[in-house]
Amino acid sequence: MAYSHQPLAAEKQSDQIEILQFYLNTRLPFGINVLKVKEIIPVPNLTQLPNANPVICGVANLRGTTLPVIDLAKAIGQPPTADSTSAQTSVIITEFNRGLHGFLVNRVDRIVYRDWKEILPPPNTLGTSTYTSGVTRENDALVQILDLERIIATFDSVTDGDYARISTEGLDDQNRCQRILVVDDSAMARAQTVRTLDSLRVPYVMARDGKDAMDVLLKLNGDEADPAEAISLVLSDIEMPEMDGYSLTQQIRKTPSLANLYILLHTSLNGAINAERAEKCGANAVLTKFVPEELATQVIAGLKQTTDKDA
Repeated sequence: MAYSHQPLAAEKQSDQIEILQFYLNTRLPFGINVLKVKEIIPVPNLTQLPNANPVICGVANLRGTTLPVIDLAKAIGQPPTADSTSAQTSVIITEFNRGLHGFLVNRVDRIVYRDWKEILPPPNTLGTSTYTSGVTRENDALVQILDLERIIATFDSVTDGDYARISTEGLDDQNRCQRILVVDDSAMARAQTVRTLDSLRVPYVMARDGKDAMDVLLKLNGDEADPAEAISLVLSDIEMPEMDGYSLTQQIRKTPSLANLYILLHTSLNGAINAERAEKCGANAVLTKFVPEELATQVIAGLKQTTDKDA
């Protein structure tokens, strides 16, 4: 299946996701967000690296760019891909979290379209639920949408040194009185974000998706709520089951008691398309994951803007 990603009209619909569906070693389909896919290629020549993580098949040279190729089946705990020389075996080249990675799969199938509300949290019964960010159905089959960020983090994670570079410059006691709502369906991403906010010593609460976030906001920022408990800044992922970050932003802007909140979308997705969509939805800022220092700087800027507006 030859494929090179080009912007599509569907990408402009903030409530819809395109899913690239493929197969590993089972008859059950898996999927990833098309916005993460750069292209699909036959298995290239791979250079083996000594002492590399076992899930890395090797390194490929793609038009002068070097990138790791990961056996996706092995990475999620399945047996390794049986035959990488098969005509159907492909490498999905992805671009997210500011990097390029290749994922070896048995067979690429098709692209399917879903509303975000049709993407549900993974059931606990899934054996690979650790690496599954959501599920949907296609022709009565359960499609597992994989959490590529978590897979990459097993061998390319944020280090203590990255957090050590966080600066609190410009953050005062008044800023630290404001509460932040962290919205992310990934436990790993929430932990990374929380560690960054703890370094800034700012208060926060958490939600697992946009729907959960709206419930929290309506409770804490409603007309009968305690002003001391109110949220001042929403720090949200974009890709989430049931309600994504774009839809959450739109819902916040439509709700009078929430409309003036500062919204920072923090996403693994790269590119100007996502920044444009974020702006159209009403977000104040968008930032690509995950650099703790940059996140801290953007949070401080948002808190200061909120403080200045309330002054």
